[in-house]
Amino acid sequence: MTLARVLFYFLSFIVLASAVYVASTQNLVRSVFIFFVTLFALAGLYVLALADFVAITQIVIYVGGILVLILFAFMLSGRETLNTLQQQKSSMLNIGKLPALLLAGLFFIVILNVVLKVDADNLVWVKQAIATKNVITPNALVTDNIGINLMTKYLLPFEAISILLMIALIGAAHLSRKEGAK
Repeated sequence: MTLARVLFYFLSFIVLASAVYVASTQNLVRSVFIFFVTLFALAGLYVLALADFVAITQIVIYVGGILVLILFAFMLSGRETLNTLQQQKSSMLNIGKLPALLLAGLFFIVILNVVLKVDADNLVWVKQAIATKNVITPNALVTDNIGINLMTKYLLPFEAISILLMIALIGAAHLSRKEGAK
């Protein structure tokens, strides 16, 4: 077993275990801190897959921006708000969560179906990687292509994400506002 495979299994275990912990814990602040671990391990998987730009983007945007924003929202919100959220989360199974559970189960079935039916050995990019003996050469134009694609082909999703981030900022400001100051 190669070192790359051992690192892949190790990082995958960290990602899955910490994600399950984030989804199942009752403590919201601890959940945010463990989510840091999940995103860092995911960035490690990106580095292992030779996607350095995506890994750095993952760390800068998600860990450096979104999670710090979530953490500040929890820290600036009152104790009453956190207690209310804890009480709402304490009931594990109720009828309100049934659609989410059904959707998650359907998503799991679709993902499992894709994984079982894909013929990875006959994919074009896998054949090309095998033919070139897995030699990947760095290309200086990769970041240029990313910039050009972000400003042309993927402009609408890029702007949608910026609007989503703005909504997250407004939500954090709303959560941090005191109840008496209206």
